[in-house]
Amino acid sequence: MSSHRSTLLSLLAIVLCLPMLVASRGWAANVNPDTLTSRRAKSQKVHETPHARKRMRRLARSRAHHVVRTARRRHHRYYQTWSTSSYAQDITEGDVTTGEDPVVRQAAIDALGNMNGTVLAIEPTSGRILAMVNQKMALTAEAQPCSTIKLSVALAALSEGVITKETEIKLGRRFHMNLTEALAHSNNAYFEAVGRELGFEKVSYYAHLFGLGELAGYKIPGEQPGVYPEEVIPAKLGGVGKMCSFGEGVSMTPLQLGALVSAIANGGTLYYLQHPTTPEAVANFQPRIKRHLDIAPLIPQISDGMAGAVSYGTARSVRVNFNEEEILGKTGTCSRAGTRFGWFASYANTDEGRVVIVVFLEGGRPTYGPKAAEIAGVMYRGLYDHSFFADKPAPAANTEDAKTEGSR
Repeated sequence: MSSHRSTLLSLLAIVLCLPMLVASRGWAANVNPDTLTSRRAKSQKVHETPHARKRMRRLARSRAHHVVRTARRRHHRYYQTWSTSSYAQDITEGDVTTGEDPVVRQAAIDALGNMNGTVLAIEPTSGRILAMVNQKMALTAEAQPCSTIKLSVALAALSEGVITKETEIKLGRRFHMNLTEALAHSNNAYFEAVGRELGFEKVSYYAHLFGLGELAGYKIPGEQPGVYPEEVIPAKLGGVGKMCSFGEGVSMTPLQLGALVSAIANGGTLYYLQHPTTPEAVANFQPRIKRHLDIAPLIPQISDGMAGAVSYGTARSVRVNFNEEEILGKTGTCSRAGTRFGWFASYANTDEGRVVIVVFLEGGRPTYGPKAAEIAGVMYRGLYDHSFFADKPAPAANTEDAKTEGSR
């Protein structure tokens, strides 16, 4: 009996000391000492101290601000400010057109419309420029090549045996890609990996071999040579990887890209591009070979990727306007210093002959590679509707009569 009584007294002492213990610890709530299992305790309220209420209000405000900031970040869209217009007037002013093909030139003008850009059409089996709309931009626009640089990198990697068309590169834990898909979808990670595997010296060697950083034309007044860096760009700018995926640090003219795609279209002959400006120059035209490229066995390995770009990839906007003939090409989109660049280089693979078309655009948001591809599609449509491919078959390359000259 006495032990039972002492136990009860001990429990009572603990219950009576509990409020003082809570107060001494600075706890935020005062709890009624009645047993919590009683019916009365279920309706008992917890009374917070003023300090606790102030702290809870502060936490609530902080939580509300966090929710608002998170929501703003989630729904915020970044809008870049562009300093260059995508549209222009009188872009053909000053063009010398006497020696150009009138059908090709008109098709190019109609396709370009009022876009701020240039269109270049080349006969790939001779290097003759059939039309050059907005010649000032075509000759002097030394712009970043964007993803069109991938053509040069692909040929370099194939030449060095780093990859084949079937080689799959691991881009993620469960994601692999081969050359055809990488070209069709313009995958940057693929070409960054290829560029790092090649190294800058080999990438630079092949870029110069394919005509980057030098004049593409033969005695064309006003042409600029573009720039290919003598050393790899800093790692903070992406190093050799970015040079091979975006053309970072490189500047290129539409003529240089047109000369390279012409070599792909004709099987490996890099011609000097010539722009006849008189009927006499057209009548006496003679191709001039810059150098022969040993890429003929490699062209089938990149052709599927270039065809895939038009069929289902980044250049499928070509097919909005033209799908009667096979078109192979490569797009490019990037921006620098408030100006956006849109590229598309391509050639029509027809039974009657081939023509190379390069579209280059400068501007803001409406300017990008697929837009350049769409313009090329309109031009191919114009040429096709005027029976250009049927009436003017491109002659076979006459390498015996053509002059071979060293690069300048």
